[in-house]
Amino acid sequence: MAVPESKEALIKAINSQFALLMKKIEAVPAERAFLPEMAGHAQGTQMSAANLVAYLLGWGNLVLKWHQQEEQGNPIDFPETGYQWNQLGLLAQKFYQDFAHITDWSELVALLTANKRALIALVERYTNAQLYGECWYGKWTRGRMIQFNTASPYKNAAGRLRAWEKNK
Repeated sequence: MAVPESKEALIKAINSQFALLMKKIEAVPAERAFLPEMAGHAQGTQMSAANLVAYLLGWGNLVLKWHQQEEQGNPIDFPETGYQWNQLGLLAQKFYQDFAHITDWSELVALLTANKRALIALVERYTNAQLYGECWYGKWTRGRMIQFNTASPYKNAAGRLRAWEKNK
């Protein structure tokens, strides 16, 4: 996957990676979706397909939260309040817990689909210049930060589900 450098390319990357991911998600039997049968995001942990979807929801929600904070004129806590970039395994565990109350696979998947739609709507609000014309966080543009937390993890998740599918 080429790194998107325009609004159009970013939307295409998010949509295409999400479509590939959904093919893998749709192949997950609901009765196995909550069984911790794959390597987790933190070393030495196991996760379920449901945890993987929760992880994607967590990052998608953070992207939306960052932009909401910015729009309200508030400082943005990257990556999340109470977490540093070197604590992403702990943040993944938080995401799993955030969605642990949802025990219906189709409901969890529907939330992911709605989250992706909200992310596309977010991208649509910005121009190419706003997405890629200047640094937004450190050396990264707004578009790159969105891509890091949408299309890239969608691709990674599809690969994890593919490997899980082969080993089950």
